[in-house]
Amino acid sequence: MTLSLAHRADRFPDRTAVVDISERRLHAPAETIHEDRVSYGELSTIAERTAERLSTLAIGPGETVCLVTRNRVTALALFFACRRLGATFAPISHLLTPATVERPFDVLEPDLVVSEAAQRDLVRSIPFDRAVTLEELSETERDDVDADERPSMENPLLALHGDTGRPVAGYSPDAIERNCLTSVAAWGVAANDTVPLTAPLSTAAGLVRVALSVLYVGGTLLLDRAFDPGDALAAIAEERATLLAGRETVLRDLAAQSGFEDAVESLERAICEAPVGDDVVAAYRECGVPIARVYGCLECPTALSQGFETESDSAGADVDGTAVGRPVPDCRARLVDGGGEPLEGEADGRLQLSGPMLADGYVTARGADVENWDEPAELERDERDEYDQHDESDERSDRGRFIDGWFDTADRFRRDGDGNYVRR
Repeated sequence: MTLSLAHRADRFPDRTAVVDISERRLHAPAETIHEDRVSYGELSTIAERTAERLSTLAIGPGETVCLVTRNRVTALALFFACRRLGATFAPISHLLTPATVERPFDVLEPDLVVSEAAQRDLVRSIPFDRAVTLEELSETERDDVDADERPSMENPLLALHGDTGRPVAGYSPDAIERNCLTSVAAWGVAANDTVPLTAPLSTAAGLVRVALSVLYVGGTLLLDRAFDPGDALAAIAEERATLLAGRETVLRDLAAQSGFEDAVESLERAICEAPVGDDVVAAYRECGVPIARVYGCLECPTALSQGFETESDSAGADVDGTAVGRPVPDCRARLVDGGGEPLEGEADGRLQLSGPMLADGYVTARGADVENWDEPAELERDERDEYDQHDESDERSDRGRFIDGWFDTADRFRRDGDGNYVRR
């Protein structure tokens, strides 16, 4: 298996890839959905035509396309179109403010900004002139793209920013594929799974952990512009969803909806970013839906996970919902003390991660002086200390660093004698 969407379209062109459950009417009643099914063949065609339109706009290897939108099928098509052209796809959160939206753009310096009309006010704050709306892109003439040519990736395929707009982590195609395989190995994501998307496609949890992983195995993704518990629950029931992934607030809001017990009858399992309260876990387990608590971050979408079969992978230690099990396959985890020395056995320390599913590094402007700021962005890791790059007031996503083949998360964990991790 590969990340190739065309490969899946050739194997099962008529299988449903995405069900767009977004409401067409701006003020549609609560708990109403509009079904719009997109097959793998259709999604592949949309991606190929998008690549041809981007080519007309002179997008090619080593260039960067930023997208400012809510969850749309177009976002997925743009990702695969950029992969086809050897370009970098950088989704920008529409939840950023005019003050913070400049942060990722200062690093990425994109060659093209694509946005939906609803984000026009946010786009006005972006200091780049070369921008098109989704509507304008769809009307762009298509250039010929050699179907047999597969350009090498000069820059990251995917660039994702932190909650505050920085840092920006870059992922190679191999790193993305390894994350998809993590979903297969850790949670059994398969072609017969139907999964609602509850996180933005601009996040590692939404795009890499869920959306691309589901498409990688040939499953079905339920996509809404933004999470709404009533609409999501209706879609889960209507489409017979089998796997649910989200944060505690998402799972709690769904459990609070009327008819919750009947609507989740088809769900087989759920994964939830820790911490998650025992009351939320109990609400799902009472419906026969086991929950695995997980831990991930911008630089590693999934690093630690519980299993589904046990009450807890760390008996007696997760009363506050912070136990997150063990490292997922191929992910190495260790705890270090204040001096950066590894700790053995039962320990309490700072979590560091290593493995093929990690981001390849942070995307930074090349060089440290003004003369080099107009050169292409590159990945930076190894000896760079990210702690010195950001204000102390920034979020945790600004405090990690890549060093000596490891990513230091700056998060503190406790590890028990069985190798289970509990977030402090």
